[in-house]
Amino acid sequence: MKILMFGRGVIATVYGWALEQAGHDVEFYVRPGRAAQYGDTTSLDLRDTRRRVWGQRVEQEWPVRFREELEPDHDFDLIVLSVGHHRLTEAADFLAPRVGKATVLVFGNIWAEPLDAIGALPAEQVAWGFPQAGGGFDENGVLRGAILPSVLFGTVGPQTERGRVVRRVFREAGFRIKEEPDFRGWLLIHFVSDAGLFSQGLRLGALADLAGRRRDLREALLAGRELLPLVEARGVVVGRRALLFRAPTWLTAPLFAWLTAHFGPVRDNFAAHSDPEAEEPRVICRDTLAEARRLGVPAPRLAAAEPSFAAAPVQ
Repeated sequence: MKILMFGRGVIATVYGWALEQAGHDVEFYVRPGRAAQYGDTTSLDLRDTRRRVWGQRVEQEWPVRFREELEPDHDFDLIVLSVGHHRLTEAADFLAPRVGKATVLVFGNIWAEPLDAIGALPAEQVAWGFPQAGGGFDENGVLRGAILPSVLFGTVGPQTERGRVVRRVFREAGFRIKEEPDFRGWLLIHFVSDAGLFSQGLRLGALADLAGRRRDLREALLAGRELLPLVEARGVVVGRRALLFRAPTWLTAPLFAWLTAHFGPVRDNFAAHSDPEAEEPRVICRDTLAEARRLGVPAPRLAAAEPSFAAAPVQ
């Protein structure tokens, strides 16, 4: 299969590498001028847990192919669209007249209503998923992170043949497929859980600074718990999907602290999020707090952390 990864972010790079390893023809679409900036290879330092619980270390210079133009008559079968939620509609509108016959896998956080978030993209050509990997590029341009053994898929409306084909592609690349019947609800719960974690990480500097810190992780879990009424206000039945946040923090905070400090895949994922200037964590927190205020849902811990993620200093 011929696959185009939209952009050269962490998720696009990690899964582009995994899909190419499975025998697919992978290219990256980047903005004009970026191909020369990125060079012909990407440095990888990954923990791949698809076959081993603790993971297999991958250290390599991976040859990559970039393109800076995308004509409507291209021959890509699949376009993987994984961008920050705040850039999704802009990216989707860019792709809409250029999508051709390809399936577009929307692969990441969504905070708006899903069909609104994909802008002008034809919904019948869209598949929906969520990555189970993370990391970041360090100051030397090395991508450090972890790739977990499963990938989450869901539907917005009925499942289509395109969605089944995309699932098969990932399954044949060694990933276990997890199905989420209420994909919209899952996305909103995941989004506010990210806001809880990022808000407390940004108070310290970055998400990496939370690793192993029991008290700060407790505050992050409580911040996420306070945000559950926000997704309920948007019509989501939270149920058992929020057990991590509703369980006693005397139990969950020490466990989370141990995992972030000692369990390789989680530790590496946290450690790679070390950039205090990263844009997406701040936007996630800002958009969550704005929605809480719009709907009149109290979010005291998120509000208290606002000076750490505000677009401008809070007076």
